[in-house]
Amino acid sequence: MSKKIFITGGAGCLGTSIIDKYLPLGYQILVLDNFTTGKKQNLPQTPQLKVVEGSVTDTELVNKLVKDFLPTIVINSTASYKDPSNWKEDAETNIIGSINVAKACIENNVKKIINFQTALNYGRPESVPIPITAASKPFTSYGISKTAGEQYLLNSGLNVISLRLANICGPRLAIGPIPTFYTRLKDGKNCFCSDSLRDFLEMEDFLDILHIAIENEIPTDAYNVSTGVGSSIKEVFDEVVEHLNIKAPEVPILPVGADDVKEVVLDPSHTEKIFNWKAKYNFKQTIKKQLEWYDKYGVTDIFSHLASPK
Repeated sequence: MSKKIFITGGAGCLGTSIIDKYLPLGYQILVLDNFTTGKKQNLPQTPQLKVVEGSVTDTELVNKLVKDFLPTIVINSTASYKDPSNWKEDAETNIIGSINVAKACIENNVKKIINFQTALNYGRPESVPIPITAASKPFTSYGISKTAGEQYLLNSGLNVISLRLANICGPRLAIGPIPTFYTRLKDGKNCFCSDSLRDFLEMEDFLDILHIAIENEIPTDAYNVSTGVGSSIKEVFDEVVEHLNIKAPEVPILPVGADDVKEVVLDPSHTEKIFNWKAKYNFKQTIKKQLEWYDKYGVTDIFSHLASPK
């Protein structure tokens, strides 16, 4: 039986990297994307890949695509996040979209869903690194809606593997401090660093754990995906300065905003045990690979799930 993957939100950073990996392995892939943040030109033209422009909020469309394609696995990569004040769009995409995916899989006998979840589901954690047993306490529109969507999926009766992700770095990354610092410093512009701590994961490490989830029987649950090591945003800034070989400009370190979290570092120990997996790349290697990709291909977009500083 041919292996088929249906990816919602497949034109984004994660989706396109998955496509790059699985097309050469002989998979047939179906992508659904509304191209709000993903780009059509990032998707290769090949008979193995079918691309449909549309939204996971369209119940009939999602069901028809699953019914006609009959995937062996659905990867729910869709996420609405770029306008923190648009609660309606976030809820429709991240909650109703997840429900539509689950219902379509139930109706068409698709057994496995791999869901991508934000670490913001933990809200402001009591301690870091954050264990998988920590309570979900999201407070942003993105975090609240993604967490509700995750809960519907986990309670669907399907085999749902929800990957709670660190900051994944790799081709076409268009969110966060790395593309921001890279473009602004190259243009001679000022930067600021938030006084925060984050974990960064290289795309190859992410794809390795995804492959384990695709190819093996993993129990329905949520799993932290991370190196387990936190780095400050100032450390990211310093890596970019060093890579560009420029004199480090003065950079203010500002308190995190009301919609941000000071420290988000995930504890992957439970995941490492269940998946028999461990990240291979450290922080410096991860940032270096990302910057080398930008040197070669450039930065096309920069998005954020945070409100603009006032």
